[in-house]
Amino acid sequence: MRAINRKMKMPKRVRIYCPFCDRHTIHEVEKVKKGRASSLHWIVRQKKRRSGIGNSGKFSKVPGGDKPTKKVFLRYKCTECKKSYQKPGFRVSKLELVE
Repeated sequence: MRAINRKMKMPKRVRIYCPFCDRHTIHEVEKVKKGRASSLHWIVRQKKRRSGIGNSGKFSKVPGGDKPTKKVFLRYKCTECKKSYQKPGFRVSKLELVE
């Protein structure tokens, strides 16, 4: 398998369509940061399922590794109406926002 270079540079300000203004305006682009986990109740539940007598079931499998690239989500903020929205994410190993 061939290694693919998946680095990408993107401008911090782009002129794209704003669904709120209903026309093309300048938008500020920022990466969406990962949020905090809301609760850890599922960990307790999974531990209980893992323990006990008999076949481990799905817990007997070796967990897979990470994917080579992660999905990046971008938030676009309109400079005129100040509203922001998000488009579907795309896979890239490293995203760099440049002026």
